[in-house]
Amino acid sequence: MGDTMHHAALNRVVEAFAPAKINLTLHVTGRREDGYHTLDSLVMFADVGDHVRASAASKTTLHVVGPTGHSVPKGEDNLVLRAAAMMGVSASLTLEKNLPVAAGIGGGSSDAAATFRALSELSGRPIPDDVLALGADAPVCAAGVGAARMTGIGDLITPVPGLPTLHAVLVNPKIPVLTNEVFSRIKNWNNPAMPDTMPVGVDAAGLISWLADMRNDLQEAAIECEPIIRQVFASLEVTPGCLLTRMSGSGGTCFGLYGDEETAASAAGRLSQAFPSWWVTATQLNS
Repeated sequence: MGDTMHHAALNRVVEAFAPAKINLTLHVTGRREDGYHTLDSLVMFADVGDHVRASAASKTTLHVVGPTGHSVPKGEDNLVLRAAAMMGVSASLTLEKNLPVAAGIGGGSSDAAATFRALSELSGRPIPDDVLALGADAPVCAAGVGAARMTGIGDLITPVPGLPTLHAVLVNPKIPVLTNEVFSRIKNWNNPAMPDTMPVGVDAAGLISWLADMRNDLQEAAIECEPIIRQVFASLEVTPGCLLTRMSGSGGTCFGLYGDEETAASAAGRLSQAFPSWWVTATQLNS
């Protein structure tokens, strides 16, 4: 019986979801002496994303599948492999990559966080406390708290429970936007933070109206890097029922917010037809 149980454990495959991270706001509030920028950002997670599957193995291997898998870095730079090394767990890993890469939606960080969750479930080991070495988005993705305010250099995470569901369309022109290039083009690092209190207890319309007064301070720098982002905005803005457009992270994924699921789905359909080479998806952002 013991052998059978042991065998079953060895064959067990654990799957974890890696949702797209959306920066509804991204205020650049300063620059430290070490060159890192300080941020203030309200983050929600989408119901679209990647999947990580893990099973026990004597040495760690990674198999990448999925529509955008070809653009994932291989070897030492891969965040799934780096997360496995941080956990100290050997596993056979499969990454199903659906999100575009270098897209401002935390795909690699979310994949790393999903790897932590899968390997923690597989091995019983805790997820590391300090994951900032994997990038500024890694702490908010690994925290697993849902909607959150990220401050500092991404290392300070405050959960923001109770936000309403938002209906969104995500659009990426499938052109990678390199974060360090965007940050190098920022003209002004010292911008106002968000208000101290988050808009908890409002409905979707109330949250969207609050968001309209906020910013993504990387937008102009990203457009300078990749002018096609301006076209993405222009295309989203004219879809019927679009209430707000903004870029997520360092780009080039932009989002439009809509009053309901049907309007968002209709906008996504129009955009997919008009721009078949772009990545377009309707999604819900949840707290």
